[in-house]
Amino acid sequence: MPRLYLIRHGKPAATWGGADDDPGLDETGRAQAEAARDWLLALPPGERPERVVSSPLRRCQETAAPTARALGVTVEVDPMVGEIPTPRALAAEARPGWLKQAFQGAWTEIEGDLDYDAWRRAVVASLHARGDTAVFSHFVAINAVVSHLTDDSRVVAFRPDHTSITILETDGERLTLVAKGREATTGVL
Repeated sequence: MPRLYLIRHGKPAATWGGADDDPGLDETGRAQAEAARDWLLALPPGERPERVVSSPLRRCQETAAPTARALGVTVEVDPMVGEIPTPRALAAEARPGWLKQAFQGAWTEIEGDLDYDAWRRAVVASLHARGDTAVFSHFVAINAVVSHLTDDSRVVAFRPDHTSITILETDGERLTLVAKGREATTGVL
């Protein structure tokens, strides 16, 4: 059965809520991106990804780049595996507080002008037809998938570490969680 690998981006050069709202990777993050590439390339034929998809944000695209180069493919940018949308009326400097509040509750409790449970389902739906693909994404988007597949209503169903690789299988219509990726050992997201 085709596999998908959900990879959280490597360590960014700035944290969320900082001055740069689209930071690239720092030195550790670049090394993590290379380690993720090496792990994916070590998979046996038939399990190795053939496509590379990334969130539009720099930290994901920079994490995806070594894998794409090694596979000889172009990174496909897909906004559906990007960051959780911020409410339109929310000022940029208020995003960190909004996220912290969202992390404490359930998908249906997130305040904003969007149905975030529907957003979660849309992220999952965007992955159904993607087989044998490495998808470079974000903490919340990966949680959207895992929480949906495990029927967990919490926004934070687990804490994927930087370049953590969560494995899914798909039959083209349904996704199945094979294994959660490595979890972060600190409270820092």
